[in-house]
Amino acid sequence: MSDYTPNFLSTDDLLAHLQWRYAVKQFDPTRKISATDWHALEQSLILSPSSFGLQPWKFFVVETPKLRSQLPEFSWGQLQVVDASHLVVFAIKTKIDDAYINAYLARMAEVRDTSIDRLAPLAEMLRGFVSGRSADELKDWAKLQAYIALGQFMTSAAHLGIDTCPMEGFSPAEYDRILGLTDKGYASVVLCPAGYRDPSDRYAQLPKVRFPQGEMIETL
Repeated sequence: MSDYTPNFLSTDDLLAHLQWRYAVKQFDPTRKISATDWHALEQSLILSPSSFGLQPWKFFVVETPKLRSQLPEFSWGQLQVVDASHLVVFAIKTKIDDAYINAYLARMAEVRDTSIDRLAPLAEMLRGFVSGRSADELKDWAKLQAYIALGQFMTSAAHLGIDTCPMEGFSPAEYDRILGLTDKGYASVVLCPAGYRDPSDRYAQLPKVRFPQGEMIETL
């Protein structure tokens, strides 16, 4: 653990960034995210929290123009998937088994400089969680975890002045086919193009429509 103490945002900065963020309808295809900023966003994905820390996902960054050109047809015609600087496909593992749990435990032992034997109680808990659920239940659980990563990615991008657009309007089966995800043991669940808004996107200037705080937050 590093002794470094980050310079945290002020409350005004935080709220300003969240107010600035919106789901971009038109990206500027001429503007690209810098390598430095993209590295930070990739790290935000890797650092995303997940239940038990199991990370039942993989993030596919689609860069190849030939692949991206095939995607609007299966994205309800939404051009964000080709116009944005980067496109992230959030995918979940289709099989979470003992082998995956063992790999996670081995990684934990390595990172925390401990022995596998000391992780036995955790191993038992993880195996009990997985074995006690059907394949469909595990899929639903993994999908919820992917949305946690999506939220972290979008918020991190907003702090860097980078635009995003979360997208469920696509055909997962066709994406899996085009990107070869099924053969890799993954299934797409949500997309997030990232880049910079086009100045002509009128949605950038529209005020956010949210219910009043008193209706959305209740202190018990």
